[in-house]
Amino acid sequence: MFEKLQSIKTKYDELTIKLADPQIIANNNLWTKLVKEHSSMQPVVEAYESWIQKTEQLDSTLEMVHTESDVEMQQMIQAEISQLKDQIEALEHQIKVLLLPIDPNDAKNVIIEIRCGAGGEEAALFAQEVRRMYYMYAEKNRLRIEEIYIYETELGGLKEASFSVIGNNAYSKFKWESGVHRVQRVPETESQGRIHTSTITVAVLPEVEDIDVTIEDRDLKVDTYRSSGAGGQHINKTESAIRITHIPTGIIVACQEERSQVKNRDKAMKMLKSKLYNLYQTQADKELSQKRKAQVGTGDRSERIRTYNYPQGRVTDHRIGFTVYTLTEYLNGDIDEMIEALTIADQTAKLQSLDD
Repeated sequence: MFEKLQSIKTKYDELTIKLADPQIIANNNLWTKLVKEHSSMQPVVEAYESWIQKTEQLDSTLEMVHTESDVEMQQMIQAEISQLKDQIEALEHQIKVLLLPIDPNDAKNVIIEIRCGAGGEEAALFAQEVRRMYYMYAEKNRLRIEEIYIYETELGGLKEASFSVIGNNAYSKFKWESGVHRVQRVPETESQGRIHTSTITVAVLPEVEDIDVTIEDRDLKVDTYRSSGAGGQHINKTESAIRITHIPTGIIVACQEERSQVKNRDKAMKMLKSKLYNLYQTQADKELSQKRKAQVGTGDRSERIRTYNYPQGRVTDHRIGFTVYTLTEYLNGDIDEMIEALTIADQTAKLQSLDD
């Protein structure tokens, strides 16, 4: 590991010199590329330099043990040795985490699809609350929302919705949300106070570029229709809404949120590319079963990942057995604690797989 660290530091130092070269500064594209590479290496190099400093400090402190006879000073030296060992151990763990392979999709924009499942109108109402939760979380993280397709019910619930989240590292923040979300609560229409269980499904797809997925025009069936929605929302008199069917896989996507047919088609194609990318990636992952065992859940939409229990005011993620007891705040977009716990669990699993 430390040979690799020294190699990273050497390259980092070389990049530092290059970034000060006037010829490279004059080449804006090259300079920007090198700055990104330099920045990505900085956390690892800083942790490694700190490890070197603490290790050297520990060596010199250990030598003092044999030269110092004063009892009080010996106690102070031993306390410093213990503190340095703890710091070095923490730095080594930090370095291991920093050296873990980065998910190539983490920096990408994301497409989220929400559908109500079992539970009828109660599921639709909960789907609407989850959509609101994601919108608020995105806003708190300075991420932008672009709606693709919204199908609401007459009572204000959400039958189905798809939207893009655009911004820095959007996928890394939402990737743990794929799966079945279960809600347990007493519906407003329940006169006897019985708790009902409803479900919704969430799919989180990284937005992909043209180079990631190739789609042939002959494989597409494109239909146009008039936009519509519950209560007369989004209705217009032109066929601006788009429905695209990918014939080889049977995947269907739709977009009706824009007034322009061209814009709706562009959004629908982005969603189709992301769904195809996800399909191909899932097929590839199944061939690497050992790799999937090192992950926190499969991200499959059929997997129940989370329960929102209203009577107890809690949210539990079943993949890692983690619970927060701040349901109201959670539904208002304060989901960082859950995401951090899932990220740490994933890192821990990957570290264990390296040790095995």
